[in-house]
Amino acid sequence: MKFRSLAIAGLLAVLASVAAPLLAEGDPAAGKNKTSMCAGCHGIPGFRAAYPETYHVPKLGGQNPGYIVAALKAYKAGERSHPTMKAIASSLSEQDMADLAAYYADAGRK
Repeated sequence: MKFRSLAIAGLLAVLASVAAPLLAEGDPAAGKNKTSMCAGCHGIPGFRAAYPETYHVPKLGGQNPGYIVAALKAYKAGERSHPTMKAIASSLSEQDMADLAAYYADAGRK
């Protein structure tokens, strides 16, 4: 199961780098206003979610924006399985995803 997750993450990273020029332009300021649903898990250093199994919650600051968008789209489509992330991603528009990705990419540079 862990190998499968790593393989999917690697594939998403490759796809994100190829698809980056095709993404909607994100607005970091707009993204900052959309982070309330993210901060409860991704804003706590070293946080681990315990449902449906124990996950290390990744730090998003400085992450490649294409990867964030690709991951959110995969959660929304059900290609990545985490009930909370699926519910959150399902509520996001393409612009929301681009804005969040721009904010977190920018947040890692500060």
